[in-house]
Amino acid sequence: MALSFLDRERTVAAPGYSRWLIPPAALCVHLCIGQAYAFSVFNLPMTKLIGIGKPAPDDWTLPELGWIFSLAIFFLGVSAAVLGRWVEEGGPRRAMFTAALCWAGGFVISALGVYAHMLWLIYIGYGVFGGIGLGIGYISPVSTLIRWFPDRPGMATGMAIMGFGGGAFIASPLSVWLMGHFSTPTHIGVAETFLVMGLIYLCFMMVGAALVRVPPADWQPAGWVPSEHAKPLVTTRNVFVYEALKTPQFWLIWWVLCLNVTAGIGVLGQASAMSQEMFKGQITAVAASGLVGLFSLFNMAGRFFWSSTSDYIGRKNTYFIFFALGTILYATVPYTGSIGSVGLFVVCYAVIFSMYGGGFATVPAYLRDLFGTRYVGAIHGMLLTAWSAAGIFGPVLVNYIRQYNVDHGVPAAQAYNTTMYVMAVLLVIGFICNALIRAVHPRHYIDATEPRPGGEALATRGVR
Repeated sequence: MALSFLDRERTVAAPGYSRWLIPPAALCVHLCIGQAYAFSVFNLPMTKLIGIGKPAPDDWTLPELGWIFSLAIFFLGVSAAVLGRWVEEGGPRRAMFTAALCWAGGFVISALGVYAHMLWLIYIGYGVFGGIGLGIGYISPVSTLIRWFPDRPGMATGMAIMGFGGGAFIASPLSVWLMGHFSTPTHIGVAETFLVMGLIYLCFMMVGAALVRVPPADWQPAGWVPSEHAKPLVTTRNVFVYEALKTPQFWLIWWVLCLNVTAGIGVLGQASAMSQEMFKGQITAVAASGLVGLFSLFNMAGRFFWSSTSDYIGRKNTYFIFFALGTILYATVPYTGSIGSVGLFVVCYAVIFSMYGGGFATVPAYLRDLFGTRYVGAIHGMLLTAWSAAGIFGPVLVNYIRQYNVDHGVPAAQAYNTTMYVMAVLLVIGFICNALIRAVHPRHYIDATEPRPGGEALATRGVR
């Protein structure tokens, strides 16, 4: 068949293949889909597509535009959950190829939506098709890297996912530059920017799909010997993907991820507009786009730093740090606005976004510790529904609480204060959920070769 090169069997690494070629393949995909974190740079320009200098009556509002990002994150989680086993069975190349088509296609459809001024078309393009591309592309390299790096699973997931956090570091200034290049006194070049970025991302994601390989069966790193000493919350056995859904551990981690993401994602989705409104006159549109890029850099670095650190201090302790320190920092943000300290504001959010990204990179290793390696990719896909929920909760909290405050006479610079305190409370709840996590009960584990009633094909085809 013409597309047989996408089959998993065609991606098994030959003898002598270096596992260090896999992280660049993952980065080719994640740096592209990480653009989602820079979408906020489009929000203010898209409120003035008709009015140009200022919003016109028929222009879209920030709350309406906020749903684009929320839909994309929602469909990210849904597609990851529904297609997680399809990704595992078909292999990373087929998944990356499909993700590239969906992600680039979403940009093209959105460009048409901007050109025709049809917001629903952007919802379908970036929100639905782009969101599906996000979900498939996000999980495609994770389990592959865990299998290539069984000696450092936390570091491996950090390498797989750090590109998603760093994608905005490239996309934010690129988006601003492209919009400036295509704009005229009577036109804002958002549509053209969408089209060009979609084509660029298509090319780079295809490079990642061509480069990726899976390890041969029973492959291990040279000189590595699995530890015979049991570690707390770390198993050497496996839990079947749907059996994991029956454990309290899965749902506690679900809430741990959801609450950590809710606290960060709403702010990240409006980082550009928020910084300009909280520090009006001090932070310009160009400077705000630079801040979005800076935050994405910390988001990216935090994914590698915190996930690698978790290999030494444990996943549970790492999340304790996220929730405790995050609570303090979110409660501090309103103070930074009241004293007009841009520096303290930047420091707070730089650390917050490093832990936000670190949470994403650490959770696959957390799942691997609790449920084993065999079905970790599919279980991770199921868990990302927490991201879908957070993609709705976070932006809605930020956008609508802000709008409510503005409508009731609260100055724009203080309109986000209530939201920050709400986020701090959510992190306290997340701290409690993390504290309740214990080792999975032995009754949920399966033997590596044990067929399950009515599911023998699933038990033998899951992870190869």
